[in-house]
Order: sequence, then C-alpha cells, then structure tokens
Amino acid sequence: MAENRLARQQETRDKMERPKKWMPPETLPSPNPEEGYAFRWIRVSTLGSDDPSNISSKLREGWEPVKASEHPEIQLMSVGSKSRFPDSIEIGGLLLCKTPKEFVDQRDDHYLKQADGQMQSVDNTFMRDNDPRMPLFKERRSEVTFGRGTPQS
Repeated sequence: MAENRLARQQETRDKMERPKKWMPPETLPSPNPEEGYAFRWIRVSTLGSDDPSNISSKLREGWEPVKASEHPEIQLMSVGSKSRFPDSIEIGGLLLCKTPKEFVDQRDDHYLKQADGQMQSVDNTFMRDNDPRMPLFKERRSEVTFGRGTPQS
C-alpha cells in the first residue's frame, strides 16, 4: 500500500508547524492589562525638547505615570538620567501612564456631548434658511444599493 507515509506517532503538531517568521519589534510595547485601568503613552518631549504643557495637562486630567517595577514585562534599555520621571517607563519622549477606566468613559461622554452640540448648531444654522415652498432635507442616512439583477429562468 502506501509505504512512504509516516507512522502516526511521528506526526505531531511540532513537526507540522509552519516556520516562524521574523517580525519587526513594536515601537511602543503594550503593558499587561490591569483590571479597571486604561493605559496611554503621553508625550513628554519632542525631538529632545521638553513639552511641559502637554504632560502637565494630562497629569491634571487624571493620568499618572506607571512605575517600571509594576510592569517588568516591558524591558527597557538605559533611557538616560535626565528624565523627569526616573522610576517610570519612558520611551522616545513618551511616558506610559494609566488612569481609571471611569475617567476615560467620562471624558468620552464629555466630548461626545460636545460633538453632538456642534452638530445641532450646524443643523440649526442650515435649517434657518428653510422655506416651506422649497424645503431643505436634513437626512444623515446613507444607503448602499446594489444592482437589481434580472431573474434567472
């Protein structure tokens, strides 16, 4: 019969596994998730020039620097000694920070309400020029239609 087949014991997933491919390293590693916290990389400097207004506004917003000891999975090379956050994780002018997820949800709600208010203002301005003799349409839906096709017999 089939003499060139492998015995069932020699067929393993390890032997049938595809060869591994090289992939470039990620520029900013992702920390292991923590229950109830959201992570974000925040700009501390650009091209070696500090950006104190950005980092101070983010700290006031509720973001706090992540300690390097809390996330040993992010292995760092020597970053330098002039960092304003020496015991935190800073890569390429970006500082890893975390905040409670409730703050992120509240922030998203705030900006969603702000965007809705802006759209309502645009609608009011648009509909101000409405005339009953030639009404304007305020339709925000879009439809995708495909050809009707002919019945096959």
